[in-house]
Amino acid sequence: MNSARYDLTGQDFIVVGGAGYIGSHVCKEIHRHGGRPITFDNLSSGHEHAVRWGPLVTVDVRDDEALNKSFAKFPDAKIVIHLASSIEVGFGERNPAEFYDNNVVGALTLLKSMRKAGIDRLIFSSTCATYGETPNMPLTESELQNPFSTYGKTKLAIEHMIQSFHKAYGLNYVTLRYFNASGADADGDIGEEHDPETHLIPNAMKAAAGQAPKMTILGMDYDTPDGTPIRDYIHVTDIALAHLGAVKALEAGLDTAEVNIGTGQGVSVLEILDSIEKVTGHPVPYDVGARRDGDLTRLYADASKAEAILGFTPQHSELENIIATAWAFHQKTWS
Repeated sequence: MNSARYDLTGQDFIVVGGAGYIGSHVCKEIHRHGGRPITFDNLSSGHEHAVRWGPLVTVDVRDDEALNKSFAKFPDAKIVIHLASSIEVGFGERNPAEFYDNNVVGALTLLKSMRKAGIDRLIFSSTCATYGETPNMPLTESELQNPFSTYGKTKLAIEHMIQSFHKAYGLNYVTLRYFNASGADADGDIGEEHDPETHLIPNAMKAAAGQAPKMTILGMDYDTPDGTPIRDYIHVTDIALAHLGAVKALEAGLDTAEVNIGTGQGVSVLEILDSIEKVTGHPVPYDVGARRDGDLTRLYADASKAEAILGFTPQHSELENIIATAWAFHQKTWS
């Protein structure tokens, strides 16, 4: 990937949710390529210490008055990158009201504030969970979207909202449907710090390092070769760089796109545990529990559209690199 094509020198970007896992990596890549990321975050799940490459504005996307005032402070920003959302699948099944309020109401408030500020370009953080259960793999962007989880349903509702704003108000957008974000910044500055942590790789590493009890594999009765779910794991730095590809595509005149961001390769839970043992030298102790509500059997991307539309191909997503960077980050946080 040619880094020069992502020259962002002198440009301001509003990064909503820039204190979170993916958002902080997006901010770092914007800064590394000459731009200034301006983080809007209420810090409910993000971390102030992860905001290192531009200013932090502590604001909730559901607070329209505060949001309007925040936009007015940065009149040079022409693109919004929206990553702020509730993401924990199980919590969403138990608390759909909170998920819809934070994700959907928050997105609507943000879109209205963008209109008021005169910003007509958006990059939206969506998810492969909008597709739901389907036997058609790898997933293309034309696959019927029929999400199974509350999380996926809220993201699809926002996608529809964005499409309506494009049709009615001329909003130009790129929706990025992430597959499984994983790994950590190569410098060790930032990585996964969710509370509670529900993602496989950090929890498996804690168990391997003796920092937590045995991890629990949530179901080994899936219709897959080893009985565990299959996912497409893409390095978080690659996801961040996909946002820069989306920026350049919008600047070049792209008006709308929905794009998968994945590697095109499916990896099972047990294959992840094997890779952790191979890279770290520590086996992962585990028990087997019941399936988690909202989980699907297999999800992996057809990533060809990202290359065609955004000029994006993953550069950091070899499984061993994902594991090695995550392990280095977590060892640093445990010490």
